[in-house]
Amino acid sequence: MRILIAEDDPLLGDGLRAGLRGLGFQVDWVRTGDAAERELRSGHYAAGVLDLGLPMLDGLDALASVRRSGCTVPVLVLTSRDAVPDRVSGLDAGADDYVVKPVDLHELAARLRALVRRAHGQADEALQAGAIRLEPASRQVWLAEAVVPLSAREFDVLHALMLAAGRVLAREQIEQCLYAWGQEVESNTIEVYVHHLRRKLGSGTIKTVRGIGYMVPR
Repeated sequence: MRILIAEDDPLLGDGLRAGLRGLGFQVDWVRTGDAAERELRSGHYAAGVLDLGLPMLDGLDALASVRRSGCTVPVLVLTSRDAVPDRVSGLDAGADDYVVKPVDLHELAARLRALVRRAHGQADEALQAGAIRLEPASRQVWLAEAVVPLSAREFDVLHALMLAAGRVLAREQIEQCLYAWGQEVESNTIEVYVHHLRRKLGSGTIKTVRGIGYMVPR
């Protein structure tokens, strides 16, 4: 899943980006509040991690602007502002979670997965579609009782489709889940991954909706 980090501290920002990438996330990183506002409103991200003390535009103002635009992307505020009034202001501005620095990387990852899960109306941590079960935390997939080995990209494609089970995702929407800035996307990449997933999980796992995209039936 692709997330945005808005953090102006270079050491912390780089550490968060590297650490979350190591846990399977695709991560873009911005350093100013106006950039955070612009990118969150783009609709390219499953979730955002937002510092409040950002240059150019305060994080609270950026978040409030994003919410006024109608954007519902889940946002986790990660900040050193630990007073109760700060927490209240952050949540009232539209934050979905509020965490005070420092934070354990695995806890941050778990909180992001929970935000994305709730945003898609999923109660259980694991995703189920027919005989297929996907666990985001362990990045494992089962077909009935058997574990199915998938590449990182294959897992990410299946994860995106299962989060949106019953809805059609265009190829461009799936690509947005897979690739952070600077990563090259080949023209037939999604088709190749879908072919591999069908071979491993069954031809009926992913439906093609001609001229639109792909979907996993509920």
